[in-house]
Amino acid sequence: MERKIRILMAKPGLDGHDRGIKVLAAAYRDAGMEVLYLGLRQTPEMIVSAALQEDVDVIALSILSGAHMTIFPRVKNLMDEKGLDDILLTGGGIIPEKDMVELHKIGVGKLFGPGTPVQETVDYIEDWVTNNRR
Repeated sequence: MERKIRILMAKPGLDGHDRGIKVLAAAYRDAGMEVLYLGLRQTPEMIVSAALQEDVDVIALSILSGAHMTIFPRVKNLMDEKGLDDILLTGGGIIPEKDMVELHKIGVGKLFGPGTPVQETVDYIEDWVTNNRR
């Protein structure tokens, strides 16, 4: 039996709005993924530590607070330090296109804004894992 995609989802920082990430977590479960939702107010260190311990394929962050240019690079740096170069770092929130471009340059995967069809995110994750995981 093929291993399910393991996705770790978290709300880093002080943003307390979690309805969207809960909807996505349910959708990913319905799509056959194994979802680990860490919840609100997670630090980059907590997120990367959990990803390492849980052997995930994907880290997905939801950031609506405007802290994306701080949090994504910090998580990516910690991932690099731990040798987690075969894990997709993706996510979404209120992220301007120019910031998405800058984050992609440092190795962050595709980022999604409000209103993105859920199936688009599912397809992206499934395709990335199929093409990039050992």
